[in-house]
Amino acid sequence: MTTSLSLGPDWLDPTTLISTFGLIGILAIVFAESGLLVGFFLPGDSLLFTAGLLVAGGTLPQPLWLVAGLVVVAAVAGDQVGYVFGRKVGPGLFRRPDSRLFKQENVVKATGFFDRHGPKAIVLARFVPVVRTFTPVIAGVGGMDYRRFVRYNVLGGVLWGAGVTVLGYFLGQIAFVRDNIELILVGIVLVSAVPVAVELLRARRAGRPAVD
Repeated sequence: MTTSLSLGPDWLDPTTLISTFGLIGILAIVFAESGLLVGFFLPGDSLLFTAGLLVAGGTLPQPLWLVAGLVVVAAVAGDQVGYVFGRKVGPGLFRRPDSRLFKQENVVKATGFFDRHGPKAIVLARFVPVVRTFTPVIAGVGGMDYRRFVRYNVLGGVLWGAGVTVLGYFLGQIAFVRDNIELILVGIVLVSAVPVAVELLRARRAGRPAVD
């Protein structure tokens, strides 16, 4: 069961990452994408879905319950680190200059998402690429109650981490999915991009001057 996802560099292909680094690599990527500012470009959704597919096909030898459980732990731990980073760094994050791996527009995007959805943004952001990396940091910057953050963080980690992995596992037992993995992964990437496109459209409309 192999594929080559052509939407990015070869080393970001989910199957390549999993075949090279195994379960440890999956957990490291989930942790980085969930809480480290440099992890926003990592393929979280397609990686988890592929992990479920490979467990179903026997390529990934660990049982589903172990993979899904450890993914949840990595996702929750990543967000916890992001929250603590936000509390420590505070407003200085908004003065940080742009670099190849850090863009102020990502902070602004996550801030707007958090402002619109409130605490439930911690859960919703799990399913929005880029935003999920910065939202826990923004929660820390804003001083969100820690216990409340932990509750939403765990809920989001379970729904996203276990949910996407288990979905990949069960769909991986369907012949059409097994025979068209690349097409399925491209679809996941495109669907994941929809919330980002919606956020960008809203931001553009909000910044457009009113016409009399």
